[in-house]
Amino acid sequence: MTSLTRRTVYYLLVLAAATVGLTGAYSLGMSVWEGRPRPWYQALEVVVQTFTTTGYGEDAPWSSPQMNMLVVVIQLAGIGFILSAVDVFVVPWLREALRPTAPKGLPDRSGHVIVCGYTPRVEVFIDEMIERGEEYVLIEPNVEQAASLYERDYEVMEGDPTSTAVLERASVGAAKALVADVADDENASIVLAAREASPERRIITLAEDASATRYHRAAGADVALSPRQLLGRSLAAQVPVAAAANVEEQATAGTEIDFAELIVTRHGPSHDHSLRALRLSERFGVRVIGAWLDGTFETSVDADTPLEAGTRLFLAGTPDQLDALRSEMAPYVRAFTPQSIILAGHGDSGQAARDSLRAVHADVTVLDLEDGAEVDVAGDVRDPDALRACGIEDASALIIAVDDDSVATFATLIARDLNPELQILVRAHDEAAVQNLYRAGADFVQALPTVCGRMLAATAFEDEDHRSRDRHINVVRLPASPLAGEPLREVDPDAQTNYTVLAVYREGDFLTDPDDALVAFEADDEVLVAGTEDGIRQFRARLEDRQSS
Repeated sequence: MTSLTRRTVYYLLVLAAATVGLTGAYSLGMSVWEGRPRPWYQALEVVVQTFTTTGYGEDAPWSSPQMNMLVVVIQLAGIGFILSAVDVFVVPWLREALRPTAPKGLPDRSGHVIVCGYTPRVEVFIDEMIERGEEYVLIEPNVEQAASLYERDYEVMEGDPTSTAVLERASVGAAKALVADVADDENASIVLAAREASPERRIITLAEDASATRYHRAAGADVALSPRQLLGRSLAAQVPVAAAANVEEQATAGTEIDFAELIVTRHGPSHDHSLRALRLSERFGVRVIGAWLDGTFETSVDADTPLEAGTRLFLAGTPDQLDALRSEMAPYVRAFTPQSIILAGHGDSGQAARDSLRAVHADVTVLDLEDGAEVDVAGDVRDPDALRACGIEDASALIIAVDDDSVATFATLIARDLNPELQILVRAHDEAAVQNLYRAGADFVQALPTVCGRMLAATAFEDEDHRSRDRHINVVRLPASPLAGEPLREVDPDAQTNYTVLAVYREGDFLTDPDDALVAFEADDEVLVAGTEDGIRQFRARLEDRQSS
């Protein structure tokens, strides 16, 4: 029963009860107070005359004060019912009659993205498209939702996205891509309809159940994304060990190169200062390899941009250099040492996070309500004993990947109490829960709609740079003979490269401050380089080019 129908029924029931009650009261009052008995049907007529403001006829006036007061009550009740009728019937009718309806088709266009269904993920995706200056058409099957979106100036049309005719009215043949985010089974039907209407169109689907992605691809989707898996991998990428673990054993064997993280807090010494102003290399000799900015890892950091709270700088240097840094900024420097990571929740997000962390040889303890082959501790993340069984007192990070935001918030409070130094990363189902999770003590919170909307944009526009924002750093040791005679400044020219030269190995020693220690590479030198996969590939290509020239 709709809200309008329910209100109508209530109104009619109250009106009937009031009419019957006041009819009886009027008949009784005329007999007792006026001495002029009236049968029920004449009493009913007077009540109806009063309610409808058409007059009283032969009964007026009344001599007793009691009867006059009763008539006043009937009059007030009549006015109340008239005003209520306006609110119950007239206002909803006018609102419905005057509300603009979403069109069932839009003018022909090209180069746009067709989006099927409106969800919080789609809302973020549309915001991303607007920022990029891209055009879109939103197909919404729900009439009321489509009308509401149309009122909010969305480029929306009402229709069934599983219909080829509806897709053709959205100019699917000229579209850049189609994105489907409704129920998993409906997404498959949309893919089939889109393939029939435009066989060459790029199609991207989202699947609530990760196992459904294979069927979306079988139906013809070019890309099938699982939002929860995306979020799990994204959370895992925020754990520092995930960025520093890809260090080749031979790369730093016998070296004095170490890694650390500098955390920027609101009241810390780095807040609102630029890298150029901090002068980390000049003061301490450390090198900035990259930074976590707004939850994503970037190798290119603008030296003149003030650092905001929440930024984490990934640094490399000798133990002495890092010790000098700690002596001045001790509370804000975290070493990259072997870490124990607790993963709470083993659904789609948790499994994706586990796979990402174990791929870089992280020590992961899995906690879940249900026991299983990959679950190390069976228990509730809100149970202190279960967290202790996972070793929370000595853990360096906790990833909470549960479906319930309230559970995640309470678990964050408990974990923060058990280990004040613990790094806590939390998955949020709704954007509204993000601030509460931060208040509870989380260090990093990522909301499902935000991650998924951004990934949709990166996938739809085949934006490789955007899709690789959550990147791991690799550290390799390579022969530098092709660079013989070349100055270092030309090899590692600026912060825009995806790699950083950490040190040069020469005659048994590592020169960790090569800017001052050498003018040019020598034939027998080796070089220690840190960078993303693309960056290392770029550096190797440079070596090959130099060798062949």
